[in-house]
Amino acid sequence: MASSFLILHGWENQRPVGHWQHWLTDELEALGHLVSYPQLSDPDTPSLATWKQEIREHYAALPGPVTVICHSLAVLAWLSLLDDADPPHPARLALVAPPSASVIGKRPVVAEFAWQPKMMMLQAGSSVLIASDNDPFCPKGAETEFAEHFDAEYVVLKKAGHITPETGFGPWNQMLSWALNGA
Repeated sequence: MASSFLILHGWENQRPVGHWQHWLTDELEALGHLVSYPQLSDPDTPSLATWKQEIREHYAALPGPVTVICHSLAVLAWLSLLDDADPPHPARLALVAPPSASVIGKRPVVAEFAWQPKMMMLQAGSSVLIASDNDPFCPKGAETEFAEHFDAEYVVLKKAGHITPETGFGPWNQMLSWALNGA
């Protein structure tokens, strides 16, 4: 089991108390785990370079092994880190609700985050991609946009939208179980 967790939010996420990431942070901390759930700079108008630097700093500050859990735009920031020299190597990695380049690329404020699909290694001991079958930010589906391009278990949630509190993801026991046990 990982001793440290880095939980990364997405675009326009001010880390509301009702979000599954906030709930997960509270649950993991209550169980005695070290959790970093930082507010990344300017979540409404983010800079990819700034987010990547902040993610690296938060990751480096945690004692290993580290489990990284990314949601939405943070997934794309993490994937971008893997193209850099000396990418991070977490023990486990969860990529949740990644938005597609076709959607992000049409929004000027976040267009620089658009990730172009390519074969790649996720540089983690184990990885999971969790996506919904009806995510408006990934209309072609995460399987073709992401899963077939890298080494990760792929989990599809039925009718879960963008996996936010609005679609029923405040408390999320399945994610807590994965965080603790990898299953």
